[in-house]
Amino acid sequence: MRIVVVGQSGNVGTAVLRALQAAPEVDSVLGVARRLPDRTVAPYRDAEWAAVDLSVPDEESVVDRLATLFRGADAVVHLAWLIQPNRDRDLLRRTNVEGTRRVAEAVVRAGVPHLVAASSVGAYAAVDDDAPRREGWPATGIPTSHYSVDKAAQERVLDELEHDHPQVAVARLRTALVFQGDAGHEITRYFVGGLLPVSLLRDHRLPVLPLPAGFRVQAVHADDAADAYLRVLRERATGAFNVAAHDVLRAPDLAAIADHGRFVELPPQAVRTAVSLAYAAHAVPADPGWIDMALGVPVMDTTRAATELGWEPRRTAAQAVDEVLRGMAEGHGLGSAPMRPSPRAAVGPPVLPPDEQDASVPPEIDRHLFGLYLSEHLTGSTAGLDRIERMADSYRDTPFHADLAELTEQIRSERRLYRTLLATLGVRRRRYRQVLAAAAERVGRLKLNGRVLERSPLTVLLEVELMRSAVLGKLGGWRTLQEYADDVGLDPDRFGALAELANRQLALLDRLHEHARERAFRRTD
Repeated sequence: MRIVVVGQSGNVGTAVLRALQAAPEVDSVLGVARRLPDRTVAPYRDAEWAAVDLSVPDEESVVDRLATLFRGADAVVHLAWLIQPNRDRDLLRRTNVEGTRRVAEAVVRAGVPHLVAASSVGAYAAVDDDAPRREGWPATGIPTSHYSVDKAAQERVLDELEHDHPQVAVARLRTALVFQGDAGHEITRYFVGGLLPVSLLRDHRLPVLPLPAGFRVQAVHADDAADAYLRVLRERATGAFNVAAHDVLRAPDLAAIADHGRFVELPPQAVRTAVSLAYAAHAVPADPGWIDMALGVPVMDTTRAATELGWEPRRTAAQAVDEVLRGMAEGHGLGSAPMRPSPRAAVGPPVLPPDEQDASVPPEIDRHLFGLYLSEHLTGSTAGLDRIERMADSYRDTPFHADLAELTEQIRSERRLYRTLLATLGVRRRRYRQVLAAAAERVGRLKLNGRVLERSPLTVLLEVELMRSAVLGKLGGWRTLQEYADDVGLDPDRFGALAELANRQLALLDRLHEHARERAFRRTD
């Protein structure tokens, strides 16, 4: 089978990629993502990739691009879903609901026989009891939750596809909360923010777990959810499937996982009010609609997945929650933009191969100056990464987006290489310089065009010029390291290859500069 997965770099997508790679009947996997992952690390390195932003205003260009990528596929798995920024409802709706419509249109246009889409327990209408509901329960959503409203709207798009194009087999998986340890930092960013010190979750140091009265939750491990997707693909199954572990977790269960059983139940309205105030103050990223959905969704009956797919979860909900809490406490992640780890956590295996693990600075080289040189280049890559991430978002509606997304991941990987070199060679990292560089880069956004926070064509032109200067400096760094590599026990060919990559990056930025300067000073009124 040839499978295309839209949204393959996220939490569920990463697990689905692992499952597809292990399936003998799957011949090739093409991952489609808005921002490409680091394809030098597992599991992303063993798949093909293409960058597509589902939210681009030009609908026809998106559908045409997707249809080109989908042709010849045995199935498309649609997992892409934007959760943040949830203050931008137009962007969320355009990405999530209209994005699903665009994927569906491309599936029809490309003649793909099977579409498998990620729905959610959040698509269901609210209940006020704990009776298990099967797939026939109305998927009309909970009106006060934007996530639920959009999931219900997505279901209507899939209904229309089934009605208008019966030649396409359509399946939808309504999963419970999907957890894995490597999604820890992602979940912290999306829902917790900086208000709660998640390090307290480590070693049961949270004094007490506050929860709304009556709260209960279903969960499923990401790898078990991925197994359900694989089974649907194998069977070319259609219709809706509830996917959740068998155990339903309540306050005592969650408290036992988080902090030795100490919990306090609070009035639901008081919790909602507190979340609402914190959200209004920008103290937490999650809005109160998430509380409404958590308290209103039904308990799902998973009989259909068991009987028709032979699906059985290998981990309990408690195990999935315990794993993700540890991942949150330790900042775990992987080498993709949505799954990126906390800055304090490492990603994947060491960048340097085993024969270079003993690299060191010999006496004939000034250790202090050499370490300072590496640290300054790490500082530059820290500021450059922040800038290029913003530039990639700015160019999301242009043909440059895919190339800039690629450049972003290249710079992220290069930054990790500098961190590894400093650690391996045992020289000071000077962390405060990276913090200051990132802060200075953010402050610089306020004054590039003389207007606070407003981006103009001149801003873009100046940013490209600054980025080009940074890449030129980086090129000098790779050439210098190539010169000294043998002395410190490193492979000079690596730095030669990185120098060639920097030249290609300069060529991209030159094309982008041409595009920007043509528009920088021309009036549009």
